[in-house]
Amino acid sequence: MESFSLILAIVVVTALAFDFTNGFHDTANAMATTISTGALRPKVAVAMSAVLNLVGAFLSVEVANTISKGLVDETGIRPEVIFAALVGAILWNLLTWLVGLPSSSSHALMGGLIGAAIASAGVGAVHGDVLVTKVLLPAIAAPIVAGVAAMFASRLTYTLGRKADGAAAAKGYRAGQIASAGLVSLAHGTNDAQKTMGIITLALVAGGALAPDSDPPMWVILSAGLAIALGTYLGGWRIIRTMGKGLTDLQPQQGFAAQTSAATVILASSHLGFSLSTTHSVSGAVMGAGLGRKGGVVRWSTATRMFVAWGLTLPAAALVAALAEWVCGLGDWGTALVAVFLVASSFAIWKISRREVVDHTNVNDTDGAGDAGPAGVVTTAIAAVTPPPAGAAAEELTATIPAQATASDAKTPSAATPV
Repeated sequence: MESFSLILAIVVVTALAFDFTNGFHDTANAMATTISTGALRPKVAVAMSAVLNLVGAFLSVEVANTISKGLVDETGIRPEVIFAALVGAILWNLLTWLVGLPSSSSHALMGGLIGAAIASAGVGAVHGDVLVTKVLLPAIAAPIVAGVAAMFASRLTYTLGRKADGAAAAKGYRAGQIASAGLVSLAHGTNDAQKTMGIITLALVAGGALAPDSDPPMWVILSAGLAIALGTYLGGWRIIRTMGKGLTDLQPQQGFAAQTSAATVILASSHLGFSLSTTHSVSGAVMGAGLGRKGGVVRWSTATRMFVAWGLTLPAAALVAALAEWVCGLGDWGTALVAVFLVASSFAIWKISRREVVDHTNVNDTDGAGDAGPAGVVTTAIAAVTPPPAGAAAEELTATIPAQATASDAKTPSAATPV
């Protein structure tokens, strides 16, 4: 077994940097609805999520094995290829975080790995059957399954709680939200933290520091868990705002239904080794829960932007990774150039984000510069036909319909009428 080379150390550090961005990018998956409904204070929510992400990282290695052993051919993959894949994934994560779009960190990583592998060794380096069955099909099925489950779960909770005491029921649902949010965080650790474990394990195999077909070493599991937990604690407040306020307005009953449905889908996928997008699952569950309440609506303009970002994630990350791999192939100076470009681009994105700061103090604001986005056609149409309250209608009619002139008024000349 060979010792660490410089490029292998760079790949491991870059992979942990990606894991960090995955943490703050995907915090919204677990905590957005809990924060938006007021069940937990923002800082408490992200702290709880961070701890449970770390715990979840130790529960399974099935997804890590899908990444390290199944998606691409280990033979002929150099550490530079994995470095290029991470560059594409990190830049896509940062760009979508900047604009507040909850895209999939998982698919950014998959796209980067696919693009870099093809640029290095050709199309044959990617196992198409694994790509379809364990990446693409779950990407389509997860939001649909989670959305339908959340919609019916929301309707069921409203039906069962129709005669319940309002204050007691709200308190119970908030407690349920906290528990289900913790379950989503735990599920996120079992799925997303493992992707970085798989990437690091693949890099160690490619660099000769680990035997082929090895499971992730303990230090890899621990470092990946700590990186995603730290990123989670810092909080991706921009995306939390979009998920909590931009898609729909959730009540505690809906938040509980959405999180429980998403957690079930994610945990089942982790058990089966599917490289599932927790973003897709939770987004689908939030939209389903929004439609599950009578009179509830989804802001389809925001949802459409999300769908477009989902569709672009794989090809965009793959293209950037392929270009990065081509530059890395020019030699050590090419790898250094890509590393400098990654650091400079990340710093530039961070500087741009400082122009409009979104943090735990204003994450639930939806006015001014922090608007969660336009309401969309469906929401606007429903608002337009919703009748105003009776008192407001009476005042409006009184203010706008002039009283009819009486006979005495007709005989009285107005001040403007010449005598």
